[in-house]
Amino acid sequence: MPDVHPILLCGGSGTRLWPISRKSFPKQFTKIIGEESLFQQAAKRLAGPGFAPPVVVTGDDFRFIVTEQLASCQIAPRGILIEPDACNTAPAILSAALYLEGIEPSALMLVAPTDHVISDAEAFRSAVQAAIPRALAGDIVTFGIMPDRPETAYGYIELDPGSKSAMAAAPQKIVRFIEKPNAERAAQLLESGNVLWNSGVFLFTTDTIISAAQRHCPDLLSIVADAVSGARIDLGFTRLSEVAWSKVTDISIDYAIMEHADNIVAMPYASGWSDLGSWDAVWQQGEPDEAGNVISPNTTAIDCTGSLLRSASTRVEVVGIDLSDMIVVATLDAVLVAPKSSAQRVKEAVSTLKVREIAQAVSFPTDYRPWGWFESLAIGDRFQVKRIHVMPGAALSLQSHVHRSEHWIVVNGTAKVTIGSEVQLLTENQSVYIPLGAKHRLENPGKVPMALIEVQTGAYLGEDDIERYDDLYARVSLADLVNNDERS
Repeated sequence: MPDVHPILLCGGSGTRLWPISRKSFPKQFTKIIGEESLFQQAAKRLAGPGFAPPVVVTGDDFRFIVTEQLASCQIAPRGILIEPDACNTAPAILSAALYLEGIEPSALMLVAPTDHVISDAEAFRSAVQAAIPRALAGDIVTFGIMPDRPETAYGYIELDPGSKSAMAAAPQKIVRFIEKPNAERAAQLLESGNVLWNSGVFLFTTDTIISAAQRHCPDLLSIVADAVSGARIDLGFTRLSEVAWSKVTDISIDYAIMEHADNIVAMPYASGWSDLGSWDAVWQQGEPDEAGNVISPNTTAIDCTGSLLRSASTRVEVVGIDLSDMIVVATLDAVLVAPKSSAQRVKEAVSTLKVREIAQAVSFPTDYRPWGWFESLAIGDRFQVKRIHVMPGAALSLQSHVHRSEHWIVVNGTAKVTIGSEVQLLTENQSVYIPLGAKHRLENPGKVPMALIEVQTGAYLGEDDIERYDDLYARVSLADLVNNDERS
């Protein structure tokens, strides 16, 4: 039996789990459930015997996060495709299919969103194996989740009535797809006994999905094909053509193909799944205490019932008193408080913040970069204090500043510092001064992370005050870009 090629989709913005998940660092890369990110869990779930190295489809902002998180799992990808813009699932899936078809014709591909929780990885792999014969025979297999409640947040798949007795055994014939229902309709669907939740996970061969696209969305396929054929390799990433991609229609694979195809079947799965589409879903996936509360470290619940209390920082203690069926989530810079019944409105709140141009709508105080991350600790008139974390073997660009000078104090690890023509090694408790205008570079030559405190002083401290002369990650100089919030 041929290997299954995982296609890991991770380009979404994740606004429904704000403030933990934001556009700059969405939920798939965050440790929402467990000690690994959802992306890492998905990659490991689809690795090992029977699985080929994954193809990842993501956005430019996340490319180095993807490589870092895969490396920590010791998983080497077959390829990482960079979408110029996120345009929903149909273009992403078709680009992966065309890319994979060019490497291995008629390859068996499993499309998997990476922001889902699947509690029983072995059961899921068994479901994939059971569906392979139908996929090899030319069918499109969609994985449907056995419902256990009248859920209004998911679309449904209605099965042929004759499928009831064998619903959990093998792929079943589909009658139709049903849009997200209201509560009354959801209860009716659950009572019928022959529906599944639509998970957005698919199994098919590359030639099957390409043929389906030729039949149902030929214009979209043609544009995506141009984007793939015009792709360029950049630091090992495959960048899809921006010119072609600008013509792509924003459309889901369900609307583009699945609702029109006559060769689609559903593989039931009943061993635990959630798309973590709301904080209510996170509460459902948690381990409640005797009062039904799901709490994280750095939280205190006093006479609370059925509530979710979560703190994302050791510096923030969340205290709930007499709460019932509430969601309270705190980060260093934002707090969400809402009834669980209103969990689906978080996306609406993020939209409101964006209109008001509130930075917390999309960005974190911690800013992730190819070499590591930094966070702003304090800012005032003519000064800013940051903590900078540099991964082993990583380096910031060779750069200079027009308006600020910097003081660096190493607090962990070893820093290799270049100032002009002078190179020196600094260890814990040692410091160095970077004069205004001096060319300088910071590197971590060690095998453990390096951390330092940076104190900036000057008339202007914006992130666009950076002139780059050399960069391992091939980024442009910020001095040439206006209103760009990139850092070295």
